[in-house]
Amino acid sequence: MESKERIFKLKGVIQHYAWGGSVFIPDLLGLTPDLSKPAAEYWMGAHSSAPSEIYRTNSWQKLNELISSNPSDALQSAVVEKFGELPYLFKVLDVKDMLSIQVHPTKANAEIGYDAEDKAGIPLNAPHRNYKDRNHKPEVMVALSDFWLLHGFKSKQALDDTLQNTQELTKLLPLFRKEGIKGLYQFVMEMDQVDVDNLLAPLVKRALRLKKEGSITRNSPCWWAAKLYEESGLPEHIDRGIFSIFFFNIVQVNPGEAVFQKAGVPHAYLEGQNIELMANSDNVLRGGLTPKHVDVPELMKHTLFEEVVPQVMTGVPVLPGELNYPCPVPDFGLSKISLTQGMEFQSETYSLEIFIVTEGSVLLNQHMVLKKGECAAILAKTKYSLLAPGHATVFKAFVPVL
Repeated sequence: MESKERIFKLKGVIQHYAWGGSVFIPDLLGLTPDLSKPAAEYWMGAHSSAPSEIYRTNSWQKLNELISSNPSDALQSAVVEKFGELPYLFKVLDVKDMLSIQVHPTKANAEIGYDAEDKAGIPLNAPHRNYKDRNHKPEVMVALSDFWLLHGFKSKQALDDTLQNTQELTKLLPLFRKEGIKGLYQFVMEMDQVDVDNLLAPLVKRALRLKKEGSITRNSPCWWAAKLYEESGLPEHIDRGIFSIFFFNIVQVNPGEAVFQKAGVPHAYLEGQNIELMANSDNVLRGGLTPKHVDVPELMKHTLFEEVVPQVMTGVPVLPGELNYPCPVPDFGLSKISLTQGMEFQSETYSLEIFIVTEGSVLLNQHMVLKKGECAAILAKTKYSLLAPGHATVFKAFVPVL
């Protein structure tokens, strides 16, 4: 094949999850926003539930079909032998409302869970199904705006301080000091709903008042507890996910900074826009802040009950103009390519790589113009160049050399 036949424009799939904004992703893609419908995620990849399409010989073709027609040519043989498929899923997210408290399983546990639910006859599209595939789901995100998330449990000292300084939660302090993080979390996650309401309703009321007064900021868990209910008002039953807002680290990530999340680390995206890259999986175990299925026993089984010190990455220079965000997994790698006027970036793919332009425009291999929001897929072992007529930013998803 000529290199031209190994480079394709790619069109992703918009996911309309209720927590998403309506404007950012359509604006990025050059579409007219539909304010009646959220555009939460933009998927770029070959996941069977929403495969991207590539433009080939004057028509659009599903990326997973192109790969399956000649996997070794598209991905290269070592990747096919290890993974059997494109091992990553690339996304853009616009988080308007908080996402669910969630944990992702290890690969071994995903295989066990998937097979068990299959054996139980639970349909793949059933709302109460936890395991949609047999894969793990480590993930990395790079902020496109000021981005806020919950990431792992606070240090024991910080959690002790939170319980001491939050008057409605001080009664949990003796339990925490005796049983530790796991004992505390298990207690509140298994608590009767009436007890959850009695404990959290006064806290939410106070948080709503403080936020309305403007006396708290996003660094305070009360700010996020208030945000959850400031539009709808206090419901009959309070979401127990609020405990997690107080127990987890609240992390602010600046544009261009990144956070990696391994299997078992509990987390939730709170607000902002990001680029996200993960293993090719849709397995999510939820623990609150969502109307979706919550399976507390399954969540508890796979959660790491340990102190987490959030590691915010700024990127490591690789080639001129390229910053890499190192991830300790073989499934994927993520880099940001920043170009100035007249600058040319040259490289060669190892496996199939996917690119999205988030600022400016680039000329790919002297023949394909990619404007802001446009994407391309380049098959394995293909040399390519990116040339910028002005300032441009491109994010690249790839498979690290095995």
